[in-house]
Amino acid sequence: MARSFALPDLGEGLVEAEIRAVLVREGDIVKEDAPLLEVETDKAQVEIPSPFGGRVEKIHVQPGQTVKVGQVLVTFADGGDGSAPARSTPAAATPAAAPVEAKAAPRLEGAPAAATPSTRRLARELGVDLAALRGTGPGGRITDDDVRGAVGKPAPALAKPPTMPAGPAKPLARVGLEPPPLPNFEQWGRVERQPLSHLRRTIADRMALSAALIPHVTHFDKADITDLNAMVTRSFEAAKERGITLTLTSFLLKAAALALAEHPQFNASLDAAAGELIVKRYCHLGIAVATDRGLIVPVIRDADKKPVMELARELATLAQRVRDGKAALDDLRGGTFTITNIGALGGTGAIPIINYPEVAILGVARGREEAVVRGGQIVPRLLLPISLTFDHRVADGADGARFAQAIIRRLEAPETLFIEW
Repeated sequence: MARSFALPDLGEGLVEAEIRAVLVREGDIVKEDAPLLEVETDKAQVEIPSPFGGRVEKIHVQPGQTVKVGQVLVTFADGGDGSAPARSTPAAATPAAAPVEAKAAPRLEGAPAAATPSTRRLARELGVDLAALRGTGPGGRITDDDVRGAVGKPAPALAKPPTMPAGPAKPLARVGLEPPPLPNFEQWGRVERQPLSHLRRTIADRMALSAALIPHVTHFDKADITDLNAMVTRSFEAAKERGITLTLTSFLLKAAALALAEHPQFNASLDAAAGELIVKRYCHLGIAVATDRGLIVPVIRDADKKPVMELARELATLAQRVRDGKAALDDLRGGTFTITNIGALGGTGAIPIINYPEVAILGVARGREEAVVRGGQIVPRLLLPISLTFDHRVADGADGARFAQAIIRRLEAPETLFIEW
């Protein structure tokens, strides 16, 4: 019986995607997890793997076409019965709800295992056969915890969520603006209209949303990274021999992760309608990556639990996947705090726009040697300009200054970044 594969639920409010490339032809025999399509979503250009193996009977889409969630992309001719399992949208967390034991849904014989691309990748890395597992996620989906449990590596336990103050929640006001019509520019000379890509339109919409909804405030400071730079320089070749490209950004990730543990209000999202601050007890850091298609923000998960060298390795791999257009959807969502480092491009500073629905973003410019007074002597030191932009509804200026200092303190004492808490 033919099996149809439809565009799955992409999560985070994403309802459509643009087909960028079809990587198979009708009649091809493909394996499970083999690249099937490249699509451009509201997040970035990503590769969609085949949910199961079989012969491609019909391709229903073509490059340049915009498809909706649930729309059939490819039909397979042989194997199994029924269509590919759809990904379920994660249920919203309910405060003060009692934990409910997850029940695994039965899987039809011959049907493919339901799992996200990142879970499939984890299973391959740990040598776990997904077909042998029973998923405990929504609709029987196999989760990362199911995979780790199969090899006796449970995920780290989450801290108890914060208790919200008693009393009725008070909604916060929202403001929307409609732009006035543009003038007729042709009256002054020749113009050229260039269509925006799907990703560029999405970036424009998200930046406008963030700027309109969030009252931004920015704190500027400088970190003395003379000792850190010397450490990176000394360790660069040794790290390279282990296949690791050591950069300042990996140390920024670690410093920010540890500082967020001290200042959790910056690792949060604001629920304006409920009048609540959602503090996240996990630390998934977004890192802005410049590509020829626009700025994309992949996410490094559990950055607070990973050593610097592992962060450096993961950062290089993830950034390359993004530049090659091979990132999975799960690589691009779930971030709690973002870092953007423009140091390689120059400049003395920048005020980045917050990556909504996060509440803060760290901007870093190029470090430069400056004359500094130390112990009564003028000495050259390498100073790194940083800018912390945050949502003034959830934190005051003093809070931002203390959080920035928590990051700077660790950058100026780089040995603390190697201490595992």
